Amino acid sequence: MPNINVLDEETINKIAAGEVVERPVSVVKELVENAIDAGSRNISIEIKGGGIDYIRVSDNGSGILKNNIPLAFYRHATSKIKSIEDLACATSLGFRGEALSSIAAVAQVELLTKTSEEVLGYRYVINGGKEMSFDEAGVPDGTTMIVRNLFYNTPARKKFLKSAVTEANNITELIERLVLSHPDISFKYVNNGTLKISSLGTSDVKSDIYTVFGKDIVNALVDVGYEDENMRISGFVCKSEIARGNRNYELFFVNNRLVRSKVLSSAVEEAYKPYLMLHKFPFVILYIDIDPTLLDVNVHPAKTEIRFLNERDIYDAVFSAATDAVTRKELIPEVNIVNEQAKNPEEIIKPSFIPEPFMAKTMRNPKEEIIVKNEPEKIEPKSLEPVQETLFKEGFLGEANRAKHRIIGQVFDTYWIIEYDGKMYIVDQHAAHEKVLYERFRKRILESLVTSQLISPPYIVSLSASQEETLKSNLSDFTDIGFEIEHFGGREYAISAVPTELFGMNEKEYFTSVLDEIDKEGLSSEPYAVKLRIATMACKAAVKGNMRMSTAEADALIDELLRLENPYNCPHGRPTVVSFSKTELEKMFKRIV
Repeated sequence: MPNINVLDEETINKIAAGEVVERPVSVVKELVENAIDAGSRNISIEIKGGGIDYIRVSDNGSGILKNNIPLAFYRHATSKIKSIEDLACATSLGFRGEALSSIAAVAQVELLTKTSEEVLGYRYVINGGKEMSFDEAGVPDGTTMIVRNLFYNTPARKKFLKSAVTEANNITELIERLVLSHPDISFKYVNNGTLKISSLGTSDVKSDIYTVFGKDIVNALVDVGYEDENMRISGFVCKSEIARGNRNYELFFVNNRLVRSKVLSSAVEEAYKPYLMLHKFPFVILYIDIDPTLLDVNVHPAKTEIRFLNERDIYDAVFSAATDAVTRKELIPEVNIVNEQAKNPEEIIKPSFIPEPFMAKTMRNPKEEIIVKNEPEKIEPKSLEPVQETLFKEGFLGEANRAKHRIIGQVFDTYWIIEYDGKMYIVDQHAAHEKVLYERFRKRILESLVTSQLISPPYIVSLSASQEETLKSNLSDFTDIGFEIEHFGGREYAISAVPTELFGMNEKEYFTSVLDEIDKEGLSSEPYAVKLRIATMACKAAVKGNMRMSTAEADALIDELLRLENPYNCPHGRPTVVSFSKTELEKMFKRIV
């Protein structure tokens, strides 16, 4: 056996640094979270070379006392906790006690800090874990951390970093999430001398969402509100047309900490399931305030994953809040026409002046200017709020308003145009009919009222091994809703009856395609999921595009559509109705500019 060696402190620190400091974004995260925990209300971040060459984080927080400055760079030194019992209810963002020690082990670090009680501040320099200087300095209240030449003494680590652009993009995404998680803090973020992000810190969440994601997202927001004795849920969900192809925009902030949680994701995705196309995910920004003793934030070293002690209660609360938000508003997408005269129609929020954190105590909050076509017009952040559709029972699909609809006609043998309340509504006849047929069949399934239609002679289908296994696992679901299926030898099966709603279609082809979908999506363990997936076969009988319908037929279709619980999307997630305001039409014809 080789000799066992006791590692020196420098090597130990570099190994620890590898666990905490993976790349520049890790450094920025640790430093900004320390600034937040220090009570800062203004935080400035500047990077150069993707954060590899230079990182500066300045704040107007409490600062560090002289005697504590060297201690802050010791391993496992922290002001956040005192004992293991404190881990159970830690409310700060960082408390592992390795951040500054780890950063200083692999970079050249300069600390400038001053508390409000002290006359002078201090400048402390530590390179590669070795103290270089410790002097008095005339600096403002708060703390500035400067990190240069990250991994300068560990070239093997440095070569695994991505390009400067990629590393900077990671930092930009982090700052965006921090802006959203702390709307009461003003952030300023500069990359290679260019101001990228600035927030006002006025606790106006919609203004911050506008800063991070822009006007289109703000216009699609629907408020969320829920409260019980254990938690409070606030924030926003977006209308279904803002769906994304991954879960990166399912943003959950638990006690102001951005976290990942299968429980939270599952809850919102289940709430959105009737409204989204397959493989699409909702855009949500939810804030959950909960007793810290009811959760465990130490599941993941970076504290990005979280475990709830009462997962069922959390799931039910988030599902209820999201469901209420997406169903209580009319989710008809409104078409917005871009003014063709504007070369760059996007509105840009640009602060007229942004003070450094140490200047904030003597400065008023900067006012915003909204710049469109280089003509500034001052507005208040509240004016960024969109106007929501009226309540469902009072809107376009409200039964009481049905008599006020004026059907103009059909275009392209596919779309029906309807005028109502100063807007033009366009109904996709195929999507609308799909929805109606699906809901009819779904209702019969849930109420166990399905009927069968015999097929003579029976269809014989040949299945693959995986299709056969899927059928065997879910045979009772097929028979419960009207199929009669018998083994015909080998991997062939005879279908002698189908649900009445499916009779007359290409049942053989649709039957095998549904088996493939069930297998791919892994639906077997979810109650009713298989039966409702089978119900989507009814969509195939819907009237297609490029098929002429009479006005009476269209009128009857709209009547049935408006009576549905969710009339806004077809079973595949496509919208059934979109709206066009009179104002947008007048913009198109230059009646207004």
